[in-house]
Amino acid sequence: MTDSAHLTVTRTSYDEVSALYAERFGDMLRDRPLDRGLLAAFAELVPGGVVADLGCGPGYLTAHLRSLGLDAFGVDLSPEMIRLAREAYPGIRFAVGELSALDLADESVGGVLSHWSIIHTPPAGMPAIFAEFGRVLAPGGHLLVCFAGHDDPGAPPEPYDHVVTTAYRWSPDEVSALLAEAGLTEVARLVHAGAEDPRRGFPAVSLLARKAARR
Repeated sequence: MTDSAHLTVTRTSYDEVSALYAERFGDMLRDRPLDRGLLAAFAELVPGGVVADLGCGPGYLTAHLRSLGLDAFGVDLSPEMIRLAREAYPGIRFAVGELSALDLADESVGGVLSHWSIIHTPPAGMPAIFAEFGRVLAPGGHLLVCFAGHDDPGAPPEPYDHVVTTAYRWSPDEVSALLAEAGLTEVARLVHAGAEDPRRGFPAVSLLARKAARR
């Protein structure tokens, strides 16, 4: 599948399930204290308080980041997701965009949140996305990236039958290595066993990485 075909399938698939997705996950943080704690720590670390929620979906995490005192805005591939986000949170900025070609200036944000937004990207496309994350982050800025993981740290990326469209689970070590190539150094990780889907038993992985500050 070409890059453009992959993006078209992902965009169309999420447009079709946007209303159901928003209904199902609108209060997802309520029963996830570890996720709330990690987001709170991320918020404290962001220099300048400006955060891009990349792959924001219907905007619930963007709104949560705002509640933590951040100047958060959202970007998503799906126009329907962005429409729902704007309706639900009219005071927050939302825009349609692609992770590998962000309409953001260099070093313009102090933080990037990528909450399960990389999972549909074929492995060959991941370096370009992480390079964009590194480009838009200000020196000293932080990235929090969350994804489906492997129990085997040496396993290659593996496709699985995500309910919306094909997704990939990754070794945390491999993602960390790709982030390093983009100039982002891992500073912490959380591996939540079986949290992605209890039926599959995949661990949910959250990596916190930092872009070096200027000397």
